[in-house]
Amino acid sequence: MAEQKRDYYEVLGVQKGATEAEIKKAYRKLAKENHPDLNPGNKEAEARFKEINEAYEVLSDSDKRQRYDQFGFAGVDPSYGAGAGGYGGFEGGFDFGDLGDIFGSFFGGGFGGSTRSRTGPQRGESLRMGLTITFEEAAFGCEKEVTLERVEQCDTCHGSGAAPGTSPETCPNCHGSGQVQQRRQTPMGVFATTGPCPRCGGKGKIVNTPCKDCGGSGQVRRRKTVKVSIPAGIDDGQTISLRGQGNAGRNGGPAGDLLLVISVRPHPLFRREGTSVLCEAPITFTQAVLGGEMEIPTIDGKVKYEIPEGTQTGTTFRLKGKGIPNMNGRGRGDQYVTVYIETPRNLTREQKEALKKFSETLKENNYEERKSFFKKFKK
Repeated sequence: MAEQKRDYYEVLGVQKGATEAEIKKAYRKLAKENHPDLNPGNKEAEARFKEINEAYEVLSDSDKRQRYDQFGFAGVDPSYGAGAGGYGGFEGGFDFGDLGDIFGSFFGGGFGGSTRSRTGPQRGESLRMGLTITFEEAAFGCEKEVTLERVEQCDTCHGSGAAPGTSPETCPNCHGSGQVQQRRQTPMGVFATTGPCPRCGGKGKIVNTPCKDCGGSGQVRRRKTVKVSIPAGIDDGQTISLRGQGNAGRNGGPAGDLLLVISVRPHPLFRREGTSVLCEAPITFTQAVLGGEMEIPTIDGKVKYEIPEGTQTGTTFRLKGKGIPNMNGRGRGDQYVTVYIETPRNLTREQKEALKKFSETLKENNYEERKSFFKKFKK
């Protein structure tokens, strides 16, 4: 009697018209869930794993998939139902292909595939630190010095890790590749796993006489002061990247970067919105009524501004070009000054009498806001 098989599309849980990407994604997920090494002693998982691989071997091949869609199992496996050895054409071992990428992290490498070697150039780690500057320094730019600890190449051995007069030797275990392969016989065939060489730690070389200054690592930790140019217009929370100022690389690899996260100290008068500077300034009752010249603080210093007659509390004036410079170097933003009237305190008797006499001369038409308010209230 012919062996009963499940439809390959059903096995992978995809529709018949599924794309290659959908088939591959489904296969990876199911293969990972049912892999025998992750389910030791589970015969059902082992059987499902075989079934999943068989389905993927057919559906991932455009020619085999076409024949399967047209003729079914007989189109891809002439021995189907004949009781021949093997399972779906898999005899002796498996070609895992993409599966090696999936399980590399579980088995220290892959299934016959390549793993990342530690013998080639390796970029150094990037470092991150904070730098606090003033509001004005952020606006106009500045030069700063930062002190950090970073890993640098050992000057004594020039990064080799070997004492002067000696040199690292090729590892006899991995012959300089930094990797070793192990083959294991399983009920499904032979698994070939690749991982770092245990003798040299994946470096491919062995240092028999270590450098005394770095202990054979080829690197030392040093305290370093770096000059930084802060661009005009930088804002709070932005990051400056200093290329090559991070930890040193290995095996001729480039150094990492230094990432400086900028913090801008709050200003007692100004606050910032984009390239605009905002502030509030008090004016006297007389200035508000009669108008006149007043001094307004800006990030460039004090400037004189003519207050118009009858200025109300909450009026905002614009000082063009007195804001934050654009980081692209094209012009500056504006400053916006919102004024409020300060009510005088500690008046003398004479001042109070004079104010009362002045108030008696005022009419309802002198108070437009008050007049408008009570008109709305009546409505």
